[in-house]
Amino acid sequence: MFFPKRMVGVDIGTSAVKIVEISKWGQGKTLENYGEINSSFISSEPLINVKKGAGVLSNSLASTAIRGVLDEAHIRTKAVIFSIPDFSTFCTSFEMPTMPEKEIAAAIKYNAAQYITLPIKEVTLDWKIIPPLLGAKNPSIKVFLVAVPNQVIQEYQTMAKNAGLEIYALEAEALSITRALIRNNKKTICLMDIGVQSSTINIIDKGFLRRSYSFNFYSGQLSKAVSSALGIGLEKAEEIKNKEGLISSRPGVPETLYLLIDPLIAQIKNISAEFFQAEQKQVEEIYLTGGTANLPGLKEYFAESLKKSVYVPNCFSDFLYPPVLDQELKEMSPRFSVAVGAALAGLN
Repeated sequence: MFFPKRMVGVDIGTSAVKIVEISKWGQGKTLENYGEINSSFISSEPLINVKKGAGVLSNSLASTAIRGVLDEAHIRTKAVIFSIPDFSTFCTSFEMPTMPEKEIAAAIKYNAAQYITLPIKEVTLDWKIIPPLLGAKNPSIKVFLVAVPNQVIQEYQTMAKNAGLEIYALEAEALSITRALIRNNKKTICLMDIGVQSSTINIIDKGFLRRSYSFNFYSGQLSKAVSSALGIGLEKAEEIKNKEGLISSRPGVPETLYLLIDPLIAQIKNISAEFFQAEQKQVEEIYLTGGTANLPGLKEYFAESLKKSVYVPNCFSDFLYPPVLDQELKEMSPRFSVAVGAALAGLN
């Protein structure tokens, strides 16, 4: 008797934990369970304190939050893949001359020392080789490199043990969302993830992550700006932002939001231009994810400003699940894309 393989994906942010459980039988994938908990239900402290350098995980708080979701969603699977936030990882890409396959690993480690600020012995390296373009003469080896401080890995190991889970793997957030959202799309895509604490812009070409940039823009800035513009409390401002967004008829709200969003668009233009200069390839589509992706009017404003097709892809679209959940999962998708991508890593 064969049983479907099951995997749990966990995305720990500064303010919430998102968990999905996915099973696979043959080519079919089923969404078995999912759950989310906001850290404010447990403590006034954040799950990850980003003020302490790379982001220090609150082991006891995070493991309590995870256990709460697992129990509430009746998730019994122990095998888990954690996605590590962009502010706790270091991503870069570089090229090396062609060489025998057996020499590649040593060459990557040697080159990594030039790009990573921490001593190599203090980090764990992971990498993907990006296939050369068809017909390229003397193609170099293109490497996408991820470095995670060993201290961060130890924190996740401790937390998993406290939560009663067994770590199958750890991976960078950028790799998780690429797997969840790009699927078989072979176009050159700019994937923007607007998070609670930071945001990333990722360039994916033919399904391979080629660039990943993290910068200090977070969704809470939008709520604070609305709060200030209208002279109201943060909770009410958050509600207005989520319901009305850029299409709000309240004087000052759209203008305030545009001031913060325009620099994001400038970032995308700059990164797309840099990629074109390096690779002679134009970004063809824009994908938005993260909780702010559903902000009313945002997708349309990005499309108008960038003159590109803009999508908010649904990370659950390939899964089997009760049809009654269709609308709810579509709305949840931007928040859950990281957790879904992490779980898929154990099933592919």
